[in-house]
Parts: sequence; structure tokens; C-alpha cells
Amino acid sequence: MNKIAITLPISWVELTDRQLYYLFNLFQDNLSADQIKTYCFFLWGKIRVVCRYGEHDFVVKHNSDTFRVSRELIASAIHELDWIDSMPEYPVRISRIGRYIALPTDFQGVELEKYIYCDNLYQGYLSTQKQDLLNEMASILYNAPKIKTNAAEKLSTFYWFASLKELLARTFPHFLQPAASVSSENLLEQGAPLGKRLQEAMNAQIRALTKGDITKEKQVLAMDTWRALAELDAQAKEYEELKRQYGK
Repeated sequence: MNKIAITLPISWVELTDRQLYYLFNLFQDNLSADQIKTYCFFLWGKIRVVCRYGEHDFVVKHNSDTFRVSRELIASAIHELDWIDSMPEYPVRISRIGRYIALPTDFQGVELEKYIYCDNLYQGYLSTQKQDLLNEMASILYNAPKIKTNAAEKLSTFYWFASLKELLARTFPHFLQPAASVSSENLLEQGAPLGKRLQEAMNAQIRALTKGDITKEKQVLAMDTWRALAELDAQAKEYEELKRQYGK
């Protein structure tokens, strides 16, 4: 029996810009997870359906070779792409939109001010589902004030920042929490208006870094995001240790 040697991406981080565009466009089409994976399996595996063969089989072409495969074999093979069902473990994004080049994927070397701005927009999107907030995020993430994003690019922006938040939560666990473990005190719970809560959270972060010295605010906002979060994480860890030793 002849075999087809197919190479497929094994994780989100292996996807090219073209593959990300294709996948995010499929996400817009109200398809099932298996349908999406089937489309990706054939395209990324360079397999073309030639015709049906009987009730359950297909004749397919891979490179210059032609084979007969069953529907059951295809259904089994697409599970190699099951990672599509989950959020990326490491941030991914379309690297450029038109002439605009994206910031570093993991935000290392990016100013804290940009992270705070994007985080506010991200939380606002989670609360309101307003698509223009994703476009505004993209204007920061691609250093492009006048950028106009399509549906796939907006979804890429969301996946990028959501996966970045998860990475930062794993890296700075004392200060940040993964989305799945956020307590009832998170920003999306009922209570004060979202804008006010976001402003208060941002101000608290800046005060912690400036030690209350308002003259240092500009310097703090220009800090590298990772350096700032490392400092906030260290402060949160110290606070947790004091609570354990002396109680509330």
C-alpha cells in the first residue's frame, strides 16, 4: 500500500502570515472545528481532491502522486491539527499588515505605556465586543495610527493579545493571573463602570512603580514592559509573604 508523507504545522508558532490569514478567515465562516481542520489539512498538506470514489472514498493528489483515501482516514488525520482548538501557548500574530510591521510578539522591549493602553482596549473589547476597539489595538501594536484592519486582522489582534496575557500571567504569577483563574474581583465583574475600574487599576500600577513620586511617572511609562512587570511581580510576592507571616 502506498503512503503519503505529509508535513503539517504542529503548533500555532509555526504558522506563516499566509496560514494565519487563512485560518482566521475560516474562523469567520461559522464552520465546525472539524471542518476548519479539514480545510487546513488539505491546503497545508498540499493535498487536492480529484474526485469521489464510491460512497465513502476520495481520489486525492499529493505532489505528482494520486491516491485513494477513505473518509474515516481523513477524519482521523485531521486530529494532528487539534492544537487549533486551543489558544496559542506563546503569542502569535500576523507579522505585518500592509506596510505596517508589528511590535515584538512577546512585548519584550515594548514600552509599558503601550502595554497598558492595549490592555485597557482589550478589557474593553471583552466587555463590549466592539470591533473598533480591536482596530484601535492594532494601531498601537503595528505603530500605525491610520490602520484599517479587516476581520481576519482584528481576530489576529485579539489572539495575539490574549495569548500574550497568558504568557505574562505564567511569567509573573504573583502580579498577574491567567484568565481561567481570575477571581470575582476581576475587571469584568459587575460594579463600578469599566472605564473607572481600568483607570484605577492603571493608576495603582503606576503608583507602585513610582513609589508615589509623581515626577517619575513619565520614566515609568517608558520602561520596558517585562522590566516593569518583573518589578510589580516582585512587589506582589513580597506582599504575599508579609501576609503569610503577619496575617491581613
